[in-house]
Amino acid sequence: MPITKTSLNLNKISLIRNPCEFPYFCWFFSIRRKTTLTQYESDAPIPDQIFKSAAQMGSYKSGDSTFYSLIENYANSCNFRSLFQVFDRMKRERRVFIEKNFIVVFRAYGKAHLPEKAIELFGRMVDEFQCRRTVRSFNSVLNVVIQEGLFHRALEFYDYVVGGKAGISPNVLSFNLIIKAMCKLGLVDRAIEVFREMPAQKCEPDVFTYCTLMDGLCKEDRIDEAVLLLDEMQIEGCFPSSVTFNVLINGLCKKGDMARVTKLVDNMFLKGCVPNEVTYNTIINGLCLKGKLDKAVSLLERMVASKCVPNDVTYGTLINGLVKQGRSVDGVCLLRSLEERGHHGNEYVYSALVSGLFKEGKSEEAMGLWKKMVEKGCQPNVVVYSALTDGLCREGKLDKAKEILCEMVNKGCTPNAFTYSSLIKGFFKTGNSQKAIQLWKEMGKNNCIPNEICYSVLINGLCEDGKLREALMVWTHMLGHGLRPDVVAYSSMIHGLCNAGSVELGLRLFNEMLCQESDSQPDVVTYNILLRALSKQNSISRTIDLLNSMLDQGCDPDLVTCNIFLSTLSEKLNPPQDGREFLDELVIRLHKRQRIVGAAKIIEVMLQKFLPPKASTWERVILELCKPKKVQAIIDRCWNSLFF
Repeated sequence: MPITKTSLNLNKISLIRNPCEFPYFCWFFSIRRKTTLTQYESDAPIPDQIFKSAAQMGSYKSGDSTFYSLIENYANSCNFRSLFQVFDRMKRERRVFIEKNFIVVFRAYGKAHLPEKAIELFGRMVDEFQCRRTVRSFNSVLNVVIQEGLFHRALEFYDYVVGGKAGISPNVLSFNLIIKAMCKLGLVDRAIEVFREMPAQKCEPDVFTYCTLMDGLCKEDRIDEAVLLLDEMQIEGCFPSSVTFNVLINGLCKKGDMARVTKLVDNMFLKGCVPNEVTYNTIINGLCLKGKLDKAVSLLERMVASKCVPNDVTYGTLINGLVKQGRSVDGVCLLRSLEERGHHGNEYVYSALVSGLFKEGKSEEAMGLWKKMVEKGCQPNVVVYSALTDGLCREGKLDKAKEILCEMVNKGCTPNAFTYSSLIKGFFKTGNSQKAIQLWKEMGKNNCIPNEICYSVLINGLCEDGKLREALMVWTHMLGHGLRPDVVAYSSMIHGLCNAGSVELGLRLFNEMLCQESDSQPDVVTYNILLRALSKQNSISRTIDLLNSMLDQGCDPDLVTCNIFLSTLSEKLNPPQDGREFLDELVIRLHKRQRIVGAAKIIEVMLQKFLPPKASTWERVILELCKPKKVQAIIDRCWNSLFF
């Protein structure tokens, strides 16, 4: 066998019995030996022997390239201490620093998540190292800052360099980076201003500029402007890529405008852009969000026919969509067909199916799927274990759920807050509050920090069990840990207070809710709790006032609300009323507020109770439902179905 160049070099090295007879090898092996002990040895990284013996050995010249290689090597290993020892020696020997030396260090700072260090070094380049800065080093630092998600800091740095005396003019990459930072901060209008200034700076936007701006517009729900930008870029001679179309398709899918997605895909083909995996996955997800699962499955077949390989995202989206529509069995069938083609479901697919089957009351199928998953060697993670635990708790099989929890811990899988919440809720539902509280304590011992949902479950369970004092203690504990109660926690506490006869305290807590953020605002359940409590106190005027507040807050009454008032009008008034006029008036009030769906639901309740609304009320609602715009919206939905 002939000796290759590589093997010859290795043979030469193997002939060196004592490497330290040669200074370079002595240095090389000493560095290797030291770096295995620690990355930050205090010894000087450049022994003098390299340079003193270089002329005789003919291996290294006493030039700058040696230093540049060392800088690159130390930067790649993030050995900043040794790197700056090289820098110090270069300064002492008055070596020439080039910009490339600093760019590799900036990248190393990015790798080490040290953006401020990169900014600091950029500021020292001219005065300390006499190295001229250009837009290349500027972009390198700007990219490091943006990659760390420090978008405000990126804007400050950009303004400081471009608006200062640095003498650096931004190029297309600079503009792309700063537009990206602005879009991430939601400053889309400001990003558009910068975009419009680019030609004046002799920079023509490229496809990445347009894509970044389109993505920012789509995320701000300004789809029409993003689509107009597609037309503009083509007029300007910038040809869109598949990524450009994918950005717009994603925005339209999230909006549910599948008809325009179809037209965009047609345009995509006309421009010579072939849909890729991202395109198909995005449209499949859009169809699933619209509930068009059969069409999504058909699109999967078209995807395979187009020689586009489906991935875990494709299958996960489809199966998750089927589960959400209550078709978990179809999801299992799809998984089987995929496995026959050589694709294997991951933990998230199995967790969705297990959870869905339990919710649909198919516990045996769920357990069977769990066993098959384990048999196939797919190791369950915390998500799958939590789905199984939650399903068993829904079925009332608390002992089996506890066994799964123990198995989970024994296999080194740490239960999360959701796992414990499911078990705690299950024990409360079966009337075993002691085990629920014991599990809460066990949760703390296992260093699992409870979140808002855990507290809500515990508070709700204690209130349902009549343990208001303990619930108040948990409430105080929750607030003390800086957690904000959600609508479930608030409603549970209000319910507990009202059941204990402390309706005024419940109303005080309700008024506190009105000052909270959206996820803590009262919902129809909260209002119904208080309406029922006030009705029991015969406070009809206060009950009506609360109903008015409910309507003003944009919360529509439901069947329970109607039943509360029908009972009050028939039992508390003399003479009793059937409630027809009251509900009829409620429909009119909702109609005046343009809440037609809410009004239609009340009419549905009236018909169920054999309390037909007045002819004038019927006319109002029917005319509103049959307005041209609403009819057109229904026609569009029909066209949508034809397209997909």
